[in-house]
Amino acid sequence: MTSNMAAHKPVERYQVIIAGAGPVGSVAAYRLAQRGISVLLLESKDTCAEDLRASTFHPPTIDMMDALGVLPELEAQGLRAPVYQYRNRRSGEVLPFDLGEIGDVSAHPYRLQCEQFKLARLLTGKLKNHSHGQVKFSRRVVHFEQSPTGVNVNVETPYEIERYECDYLIATDGANSIIRKWLGVEFEGFTYPERFLTLSTEWPLEQHFKDLAYVNYVADPDEWCVLLRVPTLWRVLVPSLDTDTDEELLSDEKKNTVFQGLTGDGKAVKTEHRTLYRVHQRVADRYTHGRVLLAGDAAHLNNPIGGLGMNSGIHDVWNLTDKLTEILLNGANAEPLLARYERQRKTVMQEFVQAQTIANKASMEAKSADAQAAHQAKMEAILADPDTKREYLLTQSMYRSLERAEAIA
Repeated sequence: MTSNMAAHKPVERYQVIIAGAGPVGSVAAYRLAQRGISVLLLESKDTCAEDLRASTFHPPTIDMMDALGVLPELEAQGLRAPVYQYRNRRSGEVLPFDLGEIGDVSAHPYRLQCEQFKLARLLTGKLKNHSHGQVKFSRRVVHFEQSPTGVNVNVETPYEIERYECDYLIATDGANSIIRKWLGVEFEGFTYPERFLTLSTEWPLEQHFKDLAYVNYVADPDEWCVLLRVPTLWRVLVPSLDTDTDEELLSDEKKNTVFQGLTGDGKAVKTEHRTLYRVHQRVADRYTHGRVLLAGDAAHLNNPIGGLGMNSGIHDVWNLTDKLTEILLNGANAEPLLARYERQRKTVMQEFVQAQTIANKASMEAKSADAQAAHQAKMEAILADPDTKREYLLTQSMYRSLERAEAIA
């Protein structure tokens, strides 16, 4: 009875269906809806997941949020961080980088410290009442078929299989993308042997360091760390040995050890969250597959040092939604535009984001005294030369990667 009812249920049709309501998928959906394109955003969970890994919005991404008209609401939930610091845990030296120095290029010369799920929840909330957009939770894409005129999409709910049709299907369904797997796409790269542990706490870490910024990269040959502030919490990211068990890494003993080195009294520090995850450097061999398109973590993964992952995913869909607008509203030829999307975003990922995040991690974990000294000297030289520092700020803030993408024909 149920299967017959499902079989005769009218098939809903949209111009674009997006799988995955994280920050990348929600930006894509809301931007398309704003432009008058009918869009359906599907999310396998019953709400936008409270993922604490990504929390830094870079200046050009903030520019994009301003263009979407949602920046005031997002900033109300975050913190402006114009300065970020590289700290040497052994020597105590602090090297500050001030994004205010590129204020002539950026309308928003600062990082916005705000957890990614807040953006996803903000935009999905707006989509619920949008005349051109819709969001449905507890829906997981399980299969799809392309034809010359569109894509048939089968979606699993808790009770049935729903069927939809669309002109284009965008996969923003994360690192374990089912759509990428169905396409048989190679996900080339590697996985780091160690895992990353993130500990979140209300403890006032700023009282234990002089002039602590909201974003801090702390180099140390034994255990480097990243200290990030979001409105109500400090987030501490540390590497872990692959030989350590999950239980050991999530234990009070591990927590005490980490915070002992930061505050001098690890036992006194209480944590709100403890999250353990593997880290990858991978890029899909193709982003476009006819009418099925990959973006964000479904297309590429990198380590989080520098906060480039979520931002590069948002930059993917900013690029892609421009091209889909030309195709769907202005009748442009799809094939060359989508091929250019793949060339632009895949090239930037390989040339910039992958290389930069690998270099960022290597510099943080330099083991030998010579390697530590070399990294320190390099960062001091960047700070000492105005032209070099400006180029460094434009690169790290991701303006240069956007320029590089735009230059690719």
